Amino acid sequence: MTYCVGMRLNAGLVFMSDTRTNAGVDNFSTTRKLFNWAVNGERSITIMTAGNLATTQAMISLLEERSVATEDRDPSILRQDTMFQVARLVGETLKEVIAYSNPNGPTANDQFSASAIVGGQIKGGKPTIFLVYPQGNFIEISEDTPFFQVGETKYGKPILVRAYDADMPFDEAVKLLLVSFDSTVKSNLSCGLPFDLLIHENDHFNGDRTIRIEENDPIYQAISTGWGDALRAAFQALPTYKV
Repeated sequence: MTYCVGMRLNAGLVFMSDTRTNAGVDNFSTTRKLFNWAVNGERSITIMTAGNLATTQAMISLLEERSVATEDRDPSILRQDTMFQVARLVGETLKEVIAYSNPNGPTANDQFSASAIVGGQIKGGKPTIFLVYPQGNFIEISEDTPFFQVGETKYGKPILVRAYDADMPFDEAVKLLLVSFDSTVKSNLSCGLPFDLLIHENDHFNGDRTIRIEENDPIYQAISTGWGDALRAAFQALPTYKV
């Protein structure tokens, strides 16, 4: 399984994904699910994937292949004029890969299904994020929906809903995401560390901040332990319901 979150703040965009792709009894494997294309001074585009691994890897490979030697490749993710066009290209590519894998058409329980979070900024446009569905269609982030999740979303969503604030700085947003991811990892074996993190600051096209957070990261460990202790303390402080 997977857990990925793309979040919009007033200061910019934050993306985080886990890396676990297999969680058998004695067989754990990881792979990158967060990918970035950037042109200094001009654009930064990030994609996070969830779903069938062969499908998502084929989609990323196609996008990367078509972005090499851009004068000879079309359509290229590096030649789209807006983030809307980027999302449409990703949707078309995902749909193409799924159709190739399943020529009889998608089904409700399609084993080749996948989805993606696509976000970033192109100079002259606003930073934004899209959620791309297996059918190739997509929706854009909004004030009412300031973050998108894909994969195993239910365990990490409550803390995001309760604590998200568009005005929070990047370090607070990362702390919030780490609590969300920690809750997911502790609830579902199919999600796991390390986590990949990318921060895009509004109108900044000279390199995004990228970090891989390992299991032994001291800040992550302090957040994980502190959140557990805080929950137990908060529970004890609540009034008892007499029955």
